[in-house]
Amino acid sequence: MKVAVLSDIHGVLPALAAVLAEPDVRAADRIVLLGDLLAGPMPVETLERLQELGDRAVWVRGNADRELAESARTGGSFVPDPIFPWAARQLRPADLPVLDALPLTVTLDDVLFCHATPRNDTEIVLVDSAPERWAEVLEGVSASTVVCGHTHMQFARFADRRLVVNPGSVGMPYGARGAHWALLGEGVELRRTEYDVEAACRFLTSRSGYPGIEEWADSFVRHPASDVEALRVFSGRGTTST
Repeated sequence: MKVAVLSDIHGVLPALAAVLAEPDVRAADRIVLLGDLLAGPMPVETLERLQELGDRAVWVRGNADRELAESARTGGSFVPDPIFPWAARQLRPADLPVLDALPLTVTLDDVLFCHATPRNDTEIVLVDSAPERWAEVLEGVSASTVVCGHTHMQFARFADRRLVVNPGSVGMPYGARGAHWALLGEGVELRRTEYDVEAACRFLTSRSGYPGIEEWADSFVRHPASDVEALRVFSGRGTTST
């Protein structure tokens, strides 16, 4: 079975569209959506596009999905980013049960999919995390492969003989520009879809109602943080959100 894994889309519809147009994604048996799908400049439009995938899509809850629904109900904000409460206000009442119903983990063919770790949707584990840290967050997991997102950085590594894969982020990658994702089949392929970033920024600027969209698109689409910068920020953290 071919499985395309898309994580951390963050409401960046042009990046999502570019990945969904990939031949290997179009041909995949399943498309696993690994959470943090909507918290960004085009939340409703992104949700509608993902719902069009129908039964091929397998949804997993990210911390931002959970927090976005809570913020929409309470008016509170869970992150110090002004786009987050703005995105929550865009959600329609019918969208909230969709986010509420998302599971923490899904297992397909001995592969466990989660957003951050199998036990928690906000924990940080990195490609260079110590073996003891991996043993802690994977305690009790029997699957031979674990696929997680959350940190927006692609990697594949072994943790005590268990393969751990992070597909990176479709909408807000740390590292190279483009939309990052993974393809699982006979092996694991880390993929990066290049798309017209300038056209995407123009599209977001014209279509998103977020007041700070030009600066946001410049920071996260046109000039994403490097993996070195991201590792510097994340290293040493235990449980946090992105």
